[in-house]
Amino acid sequence: MEIFMIQNIKPYRYRLEYENREPQGEDVALLYQENKVLLRETEDETNPLAALPFCGELPGMAFQYLFAIEAPTGKVFRFFLGNVPHTEKKVQGEGAMELAERLHGEWKPVNIFRTLQPRVTAFALITGYQMANWYGTTRFCPRCGKTLEHSKTERMLYCPDCGLQQFPKISPAVIVAVTNGDKLLLTKYAGRANTRYALIAGFAETGETIEETVHREVREEVGLQVKNLRYYKSQPWSLTSTLLFGFYAELDGSDEIRLEDGELSVGQWMTREEIEEDANQESLTWEMIERFKHGEERS
Repeated sequence: MEIFMIQNIKPYRYRLEYENREPQGEDVALLYQENKVLLRETEDETNPLAALPFCGELPGMAFQYLFAIEAPTGKVFRFFLGNVPHTEKKVQGEGAMELAERLHGEWKPVNIFRTLQPRVTAFALITGYQMANWYGTTRFCPRCGKTLEHSKTERMLYCPDCGLQQFPKISPAVIVAVTNGDKLLLTKYAGRANTRYALIAGFAETGETIEETVHREVREEVGLQVKNLRYYKSQPWSLTSTLLFGFYAELDGSDEIRLEDGELSVGQWMTREEIEEDANQESLTWEMIERFKHGEERS
């Protein structure tokens, strides 16, 4: 089964090493406005990142280096976060809407990454979104209240007064595919517009191992016990600054499902044949469900 999860951008390579450098004209600008990103329509097949503007098109804008992506040809694309004004404010005489108009672009919801092509562009914009959220919400020292400053040697903010260091926030969480012979436990969240099936999921708590998180989340959400945990793989999920750990686990004991109030609206056992194909291929949840459907969960 071919893999398409959001972080799989081969033959490109994600380069996370921090660089202390000023943007050049050909460097890529990532521009966010709350939960939207500036993209433009393009038919330029020679540049996989043509939907994103370049720093040279944005004179006077402040930038922060984020990361780089290396193409199979060896060319390195460097990405910078642009300091986009709120709609009512202006940078060099431009507000957010004027900026989009000049660049022949449009502010699109960040979840466009689910369908955006090429996938290297989708990965860049969603990864940049996670970093933009961290920079945007980590402005003051939580110990003394002074304004934080950017390190010149690593991706870190520090307090010039008390020396406290702040690094990007990553929250560990689990995705659990609970199996019962040829059946898989599928769920749906309560109170959400998204009606797709999902697996058991939840964040790790303080002092808890990832394995303990698996047992606790299954017990809390559906009232079941599991055994024989098998780690599958991990996935960064930038919308929530999460690092997901995927596990398959076997039912241990009764198969009676008791849904947690307010968390889930559906919990049911489904055979491999009953599971429908899903065209959305960006998530670890999808991949684990598909592998079970095709009998590949142990391969």
